[in-house]
Amino acid sequence: MNLNNMLLMRHELILTTVILILIIADIFTADKNKKSVNYIALGLFALHTVIGFIPLKTGTLFGGMFVTDPMVYGFKNILNTGVLLIILLAISWVNKKGLQNNKVGEFYILMFSSLLGMFFLISSRNFLMLYLSLELSTLPVTALAAYDIFNRKSSEAGIKLILSAAFSSGIFLFGISLLYAAGGSLYFSELEGHIGHSYLSIAGLIMFFAGLAFKISLVPFHFWTADVYEGAPTPVSNYLSVISKAAAVFILMISLFVTLKELKDIWIPVLYGISVLTMFTGNLFALRQKNLKRFLAFSSVAQAGFIMMGMLSADHLAASSVLYFISIYIFSNIGAFGVVQLVALAAGGKENIDDYNGLYRTNPMLSLVLMISLFSLAGIPPIAGFFGKFFLYTSAASKGFYVLVFIAVVNVTISLYYYLLVVRAAFLRKSENPIPYFKSDIFARIGLIIVVIALFLLGLYSPFYDYIDSVTKILNI
Repeated sequence: MNLNNMLLMRHELILTTVILILIIADIFTADKNKKSVNYIALGLFALHTVIGFIPLKTGTLFGGMFVTDPMVYGFKNILNTGVLLIILLAISWVNKKGLQNNKVGEFYILMFSSLLGMFFLISSRNFLMLYLSLELSTLPVTALAAYDIFNRKSSEAGIKLILSAAFSSGIFLFGISLLYAAGGSLYFSELEGHIGHSYLSIAGLIMFFAGLAFKISLVPFHFWTADVYEGAPTPVSNYLSVISKAAAVFILMISLFVTLKELKDIWIPVLYGISVLTMFTGNLFALRQKNLKRFLAFSSVAQAGFIMMGMLSADHLAASSVLYFISIYIFSNIGAFGVVQLVALAAGGKENIDDYNGLYRTNPMLSLVLMISLFSLAGIPPIAGFFGKFFLYTSAASKGFYVLVFIAVVNVTISLYYYLLVVRAAFLRKSENPIPYFKSDIFARIGLIIVVIALFLLGLYSPFYDYIDSVTKILNI
């Protein structure tokens, strides 16, 4: 293996180097200077993100187990951008919580290790490598969920996440074993067109799908989501809601559209039913929530239902629409969770919707960012979320799923109502003891400014969709 071939793993190699440097920096940095580890992590990861945008050639490694192409490394760049924004927003939280526990470096090391697993996950073209990558991406996040060791809810979130992950991992691995038995190979390319409609392959498909459905929070595999999002530190909930979910959706799409397309007549009705259940369950449960992290958790469940709707056409338009929507969703959710995190940090842990009464009068800029992010999640024009949902509708309608599109529009109406409840609290309702004015650190302000610019630009700037559309042509579907 020469250097040119090794560079196909550029994202993974650079991120591994960043992790090793952080481990060394954390070991040799005195306790009184631990705050500097934040800036080392931010600087190294920002450099890694910038380098990631240098084009790579297409190729495979390890006998076809690992693949790099424009769609794969383009999606890795989207994940890098999302993680960079989460880091910018998390620095103030880490300085407060991490310095108390003398655990600054661990936060970034665990997050980057999980991201490394996701990089291998979306490059996997072999089910064994896919399984190992999924475990590498999951285990560090369970530790992050329990990162706030003096918070009982955080410890509870870590336990719930590891138990759910272990259960889904077992189902997922059993599904892979059944697909191997049915097709005689673990390679995506060798299984393509050789699965058949045996009971063995159908059972393998269902278990494989169920394992990934846990990661995406699809109904009825979503039970862990609200409790973990509420109990985990807000930056970790932010990471779980966008980065972890996005990687799982990407590899599910590749697996269904290419490797398991022979079973399309089986998984399309399954996706249809789960899409409807997920949208309604997420939206109806979100209506009842008072805690904003649980609120955003069920909102995240509902968004997963919209994504499944977009995948139903199983063609090039579906791939483009799903990746475009995920890109927008990452910025929308990071903006919403970012505001919740900053408010909770400044106001002593206030996370209920009623706590936001009168927020606009004391913190107008944060209120505007929250409103823009929620409107994007709701799909209100001209914010990018509208265009993301529009392409999902177009994808489903292109194959005649008009009833499902109507159901999705009904769910958008429901979601608009509960998103407006938060906006009403911040802008219209008054409070005798509103959250006082506070000034976020410079990194958080930069992160939120990038989010707002992206939410307007990604919808109105058509070349971004054109780029997504061009790189998904490699799937040949």
